[in-house]
Amino acid sequence: MSATSGDNSDDAARPAQSPSATTRTLTMQGGRIDSRELFAAEREIIIAHGEDNYRLRLTSQNKLILTK
Repeated sequence: MSATSGDNSDDAARPAQSPSATTRTLTMQGGRIDSRELFAAEREIIIAHGEDNYRLRLTSQNKLILTK
């Protein structure tokens, strides 16, 4: 199973994407995604959940912080 992330300009809940934003395919195994795939090129990602956006950050101590 795979999950696709990418740029969708019709989604009003999604924050503005940078010009270098690309579409990636992430591999899920048993409902699990390896964080190295999520943070392949960035230290922070935005997760759209309903009408809300959440920020998932990878710290310098290799820990995850999720904020609204």
